[in-house]
Amino acid sequence: MTRFDAAAAEERQKLFADGIVAHRERASPFVTFEADADASGADDEDGATDSAETGSDDADPETGDDAEQAPPWIQFGDGTLNLDCTDDELDDLKSLLGEFPAFKIDDLTRPEEAEGVNVRVSALADPNRVAQCVERVFREVYDRPESFRAWVTAV
Repeated sequence: MTRFDAAAAEERQKLFADGIVAHRERASPFVTFEADADASGADDEDGATDSAETGSDDADPETGDDAEQAPPWIQFGDGTLNLDCTDDELDDLKSLLGEFPAFKIDDLTRPEEAEGVNVRVSALADPNRVAQCVERVFREVYDRPESFRAWVTAV
């Protein structure tokens, strides 16, 4: 792989497919796709996010990370998509997967120490079809804006 980010829908989908191909060629455990932290659509007119201006009361005192503002991510490995979501996002994911008959939820895990659910989805399809699904999950489940930037953060 020679590029690791994209901001247009068609380019993101190609990026996701290329990441899956690179993952398979390298026999790596997984590939991780992440939405840019500034891609929440919650920017004000000056481009600053609310949490950047006001700080966050929800920040982890040890790391300073704001769990509410963590960008969404999706991993793919061994024919499985892995992602975290809220209960509302899970409902959206289930609805979306109705349009992808080759994809099905295999496992839901609700860790005691975290809110939300970890979802494992079997995705036994070619890289382009998986990439289509990943793009739609970011846009429709995680509500990313049309021009959000996505990154391949691990291959």
